[in-house]
Amino acid sequence: MLAKHSHAASPRRPRVSIWTILVPVIGLVAGLLFAASSSTATNGSIRSDSDSIADRIRSGTRINEDQTRTLDALQAQVDALTGEAAKGNAAVDDLTNRADALAPGAGRTPVVGPGIEVSLNDSKLRGDQIPKGFTVDDIVVHQQDVQAVVNALWASGAEAMMLMDQRVISTSAVRCVGNTLILKGRVYSPPYVITAIGDTDAMLAGLAKDKQVRIYRQYVSAVGLGYDVRPRDEVSLPAYSGSITTTWAKPLN
Repeated sequence: MLAKHSHAASPRRPRVSIWTILVPVIGLVAGLLFAASSSTATNGSIRSDSDSIADRIRSGTRINEDQTRTLDALQAQVDALTGEAAKGNAAVDDLTNRADALAPGAGRTPVVGPGIEVSLNDSKLRGDQIPKGFTVDDIVVHQQDVQAVVNALWASGAEAMMLMDQRVISTSAVRCVGNTLILKGRVYSPPYVITAIGDTDAMLAGLAKDKQVRIYRQYVSAVGLGYDVRPRDEVSLPAYSGSITTTWAKPLN
């Protein structure tokens, strides 16, 4: 049932002007614009944070490359000065000889010899071409794929190894972020190239029988991931220039 209307006079409401509504709105918008301008002036850019992160990664990579070159030059000077100091000093000469004997095992010397080169690459399939039952993650190379090849090569007798343009040793960490690889502070994009020196036949056999590498090769057939193995008559690998001293790990007594 509808309520009955009251005959009592209602108090008159003031008439609402359009400017009564617009003025606060305009003030709010102006405040937001001033805040955005202030933020832009402070940060120097109106691009997204993702752009600045990418720029920082590229900048950091360039800095690491420069510092690596500086480190290599300083290490060469240290080696030369150590060699000079060893002359006529039996103690220094003894330590130098012991260090030279350990250097190959620590990757501190350049190595030349026969070997193989393994290249891993993302699939060329577009998102709408992915076969049923597979996802976007299946058409890119992952950290475990690179690590599987590295482990298989070490296990089959590799004497020295390089990933991209850097010498790797037993303590080198292989890490991937998205579809990029990070090694010793430097960022790389696929194809990822692993080069190893050693008995070529043994390393080829090691790759063929390794379980994780076989799984990767199944994806090569299914979704077109890149996998190329090439024997090399002669491979030249640089010396490892990074630190070989553990920073955080402590031996257990």
